[in-house]
Amino acid sequence: MEGQNKKIVCDLYKALAARDTKSVHRLLAPDIDWWFHGPPAHKYNLMQLLTGSCVIEDTDSFKVVVVVDLGSMVVAEGYHLYDNQKTCWVHAWSVENGKIITQVKEYLNTSLTVFSYTKSSNIFLASPRSPKCKNVWQSKLADNASVPHLLLVL
Repeated sequence: MEGQNKKIVCDLYKALAARDTKSVHRLLAPDIDWWFHGPPAHKYNLMQLLTGSCVIEDTDSFKVVVVVDLGSMVVAEGYHLYDNQKTCWVHAWSVENGKIITQVKEYLNTSLTVFSYTKSSNIFLASPRSPKCKNVWQSKLADNASVPHLLLVL
């Protein structure tokens, strides 16, 4: 199963770039859970790409820079250029059974740090400094001085 989740997500990005709606539909659950953090009117937010209401006109303007497999979650970071402005994005995909994407969390112009948390009791008191929290990934493209910083705990 290792690497299969990452392959599913990479296949999705390839299908989006190729405008292959049949493959997009095969890779996504019909009731995908989508969560968004960023400017809602942005031209290339992911839901517009997934529904086909917006297409990638120029594949050079939409770049996937890194895709990281974190188990059942796959995190991808990239950017797109529109009107000479660079917008950084992070997509956190949940893949079920190495076969289908069931959830995506989309972050635009947001710095994201992903932590894993080891639970040893029924009490959930975690902070990034806790020995039970481990930093497993951090976005690198967003301008850290001018964007919100969020934590995603696995």
